[in-house]
Amino acid sequence: MEEVVLVDKQNKVLGTAPKLATHNVNTPLHRGFSVFLFNSRGELLLQQRSHKKKTWPLVWSNSVCGHPMLNESNIDAAKRRLEFELGLDLDNVQEILPDFSYKAEMNGIVENELCPVMVAFTDEEPKPNSDEVEDVKWVNWQEFVDDVKNNPGKYSLWCEEETKLLEKDEEFLKLYKKFVR
Repeated sequence: MEEVVLVDKQNKVLGTAPKLATHNVNTPLHRGFSVFLFNSRGELLLQQRSHKKKTWPLVWSNSVCGHPMLNESNIDAAKRRLEFELGLDLDNVQEILPDFSYKAEMNGIVENELCPVMVAFTDEEPKPNSDEVEDVKWVNWQEFVDDVKNNPGKYSLWCEEETKLLEKDEEFLKLYKKFVR
């Protein structure tokens, strides 16, 4: 059974709780993470969340999201989920927005996360796990940024908020320009 790490606003561990049971109308603050995966053409991999997901089923979002286990680093958690959800074994995951947090509600389910944002780069094609991912597609980064601005609510709330922060982040922009040809 998967668990989430419950924390206070200073990210101090308060304990753990079952992942599925924790996500309800009163979801306590817990650790999560988001990954934005890019290829050398400057495209972002979007994923449509599986219809089997309790939270945000069939919603398009960034490449991978998840929850670190107790005593697991965010980077290790991201690598684990990249492999589990997309069949990608990547070493170049980098944390860009360590202090991002959000709260969102959909259909009576609340997300309430301290959610560092990471980026990774690959030209490998994903092999999606159908229990986690309904569909994937590569999209031009700048077109995606514009779509988020012009069509609020089209993607998961956290993805939209993280995109707006990433597009202005100097560390991310340097990495992106370094990898994109």
